[in-house]
Amino acid sequence: MNTILLVSSSVTITIAHHALRKGHRGALKLWLAITVLLGLAFLGFQAEEYIHAYKELGLTLGSGVYGATFFMLTGFHGAHVTIGTIILFVMLMRILRGHFNAEHQFGFEAASWYWHFVDVVWIGLFFFVYVL
Repeated sequence: MNTILLVSSSVTITIAHHALRKGHRGALKLWLAITVLLGLAFLGFQAEEYIHAYKELGLTLGSGVYGATFFMLTGFHGAHVTIGTIILFVMLMRILRGHFNAEHQFGFEAASWYWHFVDVVWIGLFFFVYVL
């Protein structure tokens, strides 16, 4: 589920970016808000997974190499998703105040690239942690 959420959020941030470049402010606001919500949903499901791993599977940082690796890798990634979600929320607030346009969009574009990077890292982590 988390992989679907993050891959979907890459699509929505891309749609938002295209809307910004075309001057479609309504679509920009909508798709960026959806991206923020997808980031929050990812974090919620990740928290739920941590609770399940701890309470029902007894997995902790001290329960061996897998437990330590699982919590460290997914925890650091979750921290970066949290930072990215906050950044995207700030971008949304700035857009609501009229900041950014087709000519002046570097801040939005940088936030978008960061979000794509976090998504790509998750795909690698998913394969390493859940598949192997």
